[in-house]
Order: sequence, then C-alpha cells, then structure tokens
Amino acid sequence: MSTIEKSAGKLISAIQKEWGNEAGELCADESEDVMGKAHDILQACKKNELSQLLNGKSITAYLGTVWVEHHQSVKPAIIKIESDISATL
Repeated sequence: MSTIEKSAGKLISAIQKEWGNEAGELCADESEDVMGKAHDILQACKKNELSQLLNGKSITAYLGTVWVEHHQSVKPAIIKIESDISATL
C-alpha cells in the first residue's frame, strides 16, 4: 500500500467520524456523499488515476469546499494527502 493510499484511508476515517457524529441529522447525507468521494480518491490512488479523478482540483475542492470548511477536523488528513501527492510529483 502506497503512502498516498494510507493517507486516503486516514481521510476516509476522519470523514467517517464526522458522519458518525451527525448520525440522524439531515447533514449526515452530505457527509455520506463526501465519504463516497473519499473512497473514490482511494480507488483512484490504487489504479494510479488520481490526477484524472481530480482533474486539476485540490482534494478540498473535490470533496466540497463548503463541507470541508464546516468540518475542520478533516483538514489535517487533507493536508497530509495533499503533501503526499506533492511529494510524488
């Protein structure tokens, strides 16, 4: 498993925690969608297709800037995966 894949897994975990905290609330649906996008990131990493998936967007933009701004606890995981991506370029 690559470093980026590990970081993607940690991003998924951070989003899952937010989603779990919102269980039963209307906003949980949006968090579930964001978690799906994080799984797409992981799958793209495994297939070496991350740049195609992101299509020039940052991880934050791909997940949804507004959602990320409202869920600050996921920012360290985003910073880590973006750092790992930069290190491979």
